[in-house]
Amino acid sequence: MATTGEATGTPGFSSIANSQIVRTLILLIGAAAIVGIMVGVWMWSQKPDLRVLFSNYSDKDGGAIVASLQQMNIPYKIAEGGGAILVPGDQVHDIRLRLASQGLPKGGGVGFELMESQKLGVSQFLEQVNFQRALEGEMARSIQSIGAVHTARVHLALHKASVFVRDQQKPTASVLLNLHPGRTLDQNQVSAIVHLVASGVPNLLASNVTVVDQNGSLLSNADKPLDGRGLDPAQIKYVQELQQSIAKRVESIIIPIVGVGNVRAEATAEVDFSRSEQAAETYKPNLPPNQPSVRSQQNTETQTLAGNATASGVPGALTNQPPVPATAPLTTPPTGATAGAVRRGATPVAPPMNTHKDTTTNYEVDKTIRYVQQPMGGLKRLTVAVVVNYKKEIKNGQATFVPLTDAEKTQITDLVKEAMGFSKERGDSLNVLNAPFAMPEKVDVVELPLWKRPSVHAMGITAGKYILGGAVILYLFLSVLRPMMRKISQAFTFQPAVRQDAAYNAPPPSMEAGRTYQQNLEVAKQMARQDPKVVANVVKGWVGSNE
Repeated sequence: MATTGEATGTPGFSSIANSQIVRTLILLIGAAAIVGIMVGVWMWSQKPDLRVLFSNYSDKDGGAIVASLQQMNIPYKIAEGGGAILVPGDQVHDIRLRLASQGLPKGGGVGFELMESQKLGVSQFLEQVNFQRALEGEMARSIQSIGAVHTARVHLALHKASVFVRDQQKPTASVLLNLHPGRTLDQNQVSAIVHLVASGVPNLLASNVTVVDQNGSLLSNADKPLDGRGLDPAQIKYVQELQQSIAKRVESIIIPIVGVGNVRAEATAEVDFSRSEQAAETYKPNLPPNQPSVRSQQNTETQTLAGNATASGVPGALTNQPPVPATAPLTTPPTGATAGAVRRGATPVAPPMNTHKDTTTNYEVDKTIRYVQQPMGGLKRLTVAVVVNYKKEIKNGQATFVPLTDAEKTQITDLVKEAMGFSKERGDSLNVLNAPFAMPEKVDVVELPLWKRPSVHAMGITAGKYILGGAVILYLFLSVLRPMMRKISQAFTFQPAVRQDAAYNAPPPSMEAGRTYQQNLEVAKQMARQDPKVVANVVKGWVGSNE
């Protein structure tokens, strides 16, 4: 009887234990799922703020950047249809520096790094082609550093060098610019690009460089003047700065008198950019005229025999020789006819002579040589217009505007003349007008309420994300996870021996109150039919307890 009881009691306990194990496994799986959901909610609430790392890059650069980010285990996201790469905001600058050390992004062009991968045995023609490609790429990178330029391409036409001068050809270059939307280049920037390219290629003239934008507009044209007057951008900029400076000086001297916003001034300057040189040589009379300055003087005196006297003597070389110097005695006795006359007591007569004197005197004459070089940019004429608002007066607590008096207008006019450098000889013009200013319409600026401000929206979204994540995690922990853990702990504390003894020693089912004897009897019969083993164990317990 005992053997039968043990045999019949073991299968019941096994089925109960199996059901409890299945229930426990289900609870464990559910608890793991709840923990996973809680971790997911926490990660969602802690999602990093992604910012743009690079945008508007080429496909080749994009692939290299993504590969480098994967190697560095940095999370990234491609947004805007592949036009931007997003990374965590707190790592943007660090990642850019790390990618820059790897030469990324390269900008879609190749530079002199192309020469580093030269193969052994390459021909001279390929070396020249690679050098030209590298030079074009480096110039394109330099041009792309300009703020308004998005991308640039440079094409160089380098001709083969020749030893014959007549066969030499100058190189040419063309530049294609792709500007950022809404950005333009002024003539100074275009000229800078032209000179940048011309300076990077030997023997390349600036006139042989052509610059075109993405719309096909020719930006550089050396044959056409930059404007109708033929002024270059530097001259136009000088005129504009001069006019602005004069207007600013006029306003700064009048504002302390009439107040801020009550005066407007405009200036127009006519500037002469022609360069002229003048050389003058002027002669003036001597000063004082009665005291001339002698520069040089030459005197000439000639004596000849008068009448028919002719030269006598033996012709020849002896007559052309200079006379022999006189020797003592200083006087010699006369000879010939002269001696006879002397002996007779007659006075000798000298032969007649003709004398001719010439005097040449050169005087100094005043002479002035002057060289005048007039620099370009001289001011030819200046025109200034000034408008002054009516002055404000407060009477009986109300503000009224009244015109200026003649003395005040004269005072302002004199101040403006001094500030602008008025010159009547130059033909300057000044017009000071006193008129009421048109008051702008008051626009009521409605301040947005606190809950409509974008900054508050961003803070609210961030705070709501944290609050929602915390609330969901707390609810799952208190309502789902903790009850599951309790049930799991109760299942692991189940003791089969106690339950088996209780099954054998179970008391007879008590009759519920409110039921008749027949009803209780039917319940007992139904229990016996459904589970006879349990009924047998109950009866066995009754018998063993001698009840």
